[in-house]
Amino acid sequence: MSVLSYLQTRASNAVLSASERSSIATSIDTLSTRLGQYFTTAGDGIAKRFQFGSSTRGTILPRSMDANSDIDYMIVFEKGGFSPQTYLDRLRRFVESRYSTSEIYQSNPTIVLELNHIKFDLVPALAEWGTSYKIPNGTSLWQSTNPNDFNTTLENANKNYGYLIKPTIRLAKIWNAANGYVYQSYHLERTLANFWYPLCTNQTDYLFTAISNLPSTGIGWRDDKIKRAKDLVANVRQYEREGMPYTAEAEVKKLIPE
Repeated sequence: MSVLSYLQTRASNAVLSASERSSIATSIDTLSTRLGQYFTTAGDGIAKRFQFGSSTRGTILPRSMDANSDIDYMIVFEKGGFSPQTYLDRLRRFVESRYSTSEIYQSNPTIVLELNHIKFDLVPALAEWGTSYKIPNGTSLWQSTNPNDFNTTLENANKNYGYLIKPTIRLAKIWNAANGYVYQSYHLERTLANFWYPLCTNQTDYLFTAISNLPSTGIGWRDDKIKRAKDLVANVRQYEREGMPYTAEAEVKKLIPE
């Protein structure tokens, strides 16, 4: 197997299976129903709830490849005027009531609900205008966000670069997860989607260009992981130039593990 075919196979396998998608869809339907049944006070219920994040962009990894893979789910409350912690507490009471046997904990700015097959990050929100919402920035402050604005950016980049940006992001996220999460997942996706990919023609070109241009973080262990990744890319390129395909393949497996 060549470096290119290995990366193509890893990228194509880094998607949710049909059974995973079906289980997640069922869990989302159940979650939505239970939210509606729980928050029933007129004027102080839920205005809207919806899925967002990597699971809507096609860049979520299976949990077998990323233990932190999750479904981002926003719950927009009708009534404002309270601190973020107030709404986080309301969501916690909901999941404790309706998912009593599941693992539940707060991880600002979300309430995490772990089911057997998937993890949900439940994000409380208040509507601002249009598709803009306020979400917690810690427990006492709010921040504005447009939760799905990046989707269009990514779709355009993926189309403009021969539909190889999404698989490149999935490969980069495999590397990221295997190395202790050097970058926050959403930041990594945005970074790669905004890169320029001159003269790239195949999956190897795109991934290696992305890795070679990863920015430093200023944090020692993270930058060590980034440097190692860049060194591995340089090694693979050198082995390929020297006509050593098996050595190149072994090296790329250190970058994107099996």
